Amino acid sequence: MSILNKLQGALVASCQPIDHGPMDQPQIVAAMALAAQSGGATGLRIEGVDNLRAVRAVCDLPIIAIIKKDLLGTAVRITPLLEHVSLLAEAGADIIAYDATCRERPVSTLDLIEKIHSYGLLAMADCAVLSEAQIAVDQEADIIGTTLSGYTDVLVAPTASPDFDLLRKFSQLDAFIMAEGRFNTPYLAGCAITAGADAVTVGSAITRIENISSWFATEISKAADNSVATRDA
Repeated sequence: MSILNKLQGALVASCQPIDHGPMDQPQIVAAMALAAQSGGATGLRIEGVDNLRAVRAVCDLPIIAIIKKDLLGTAVRITPLLEHVSLLAEAGADIIAYDATCRERPVSTLDLIEKIHSYGLLAMADCAVLSEAQIAVDQEADIIGTTLSGYTDVLVAPTASPDFDLLRKFSQLDAFIMAEGRFNTPYLAGCAITAGADAVTVGSAITRIENISSWFATEISKAADNSVATRDA
């Protein structure tokens, strides 16, 4: 069975801890991946070579791998360089995702795709708008993701609604479509499939305990404040 067939109609768990947080250790990322697999994830998204090696050693699920790197002169930070592709390929990636936005960049998207394909791996385009997705399709990217919708210009809150309008537009393209970005409840993930996604990537709501805790703490605090205000009125 091909990798895309394995991912069809499936959950991809993005096991990316907060940088320098208490969960940011390769062995913990590997444990996250195994836990996600036990819960029904059919694919994984992993950042960093050390984390990728740790996960690959214990798990045979398809892995979408990335390297995040801040570079001078560009806002592109998801697998921006050809050397990153080589590092991820050699560490065990099945799919390599790259920033497919039309921002200033150190390496062209076409060069990245060709480099990924030279290793016999699939290329995933992390897009923000429809025109970028169409370019990625024309350049023969294998997966088109809504990953960067809301994260390139005016930034949206992590708890904002997913961009279903963009997802529906992507679904009209001749490509495998990955819904990604703020699909943070089971209901929203199911709606993504209904809207035309082939698979759904979920990250923070599964693997970032800091974010999940803050969502609950914020709502509880609001409710507590409202209760006090009501009593004092």
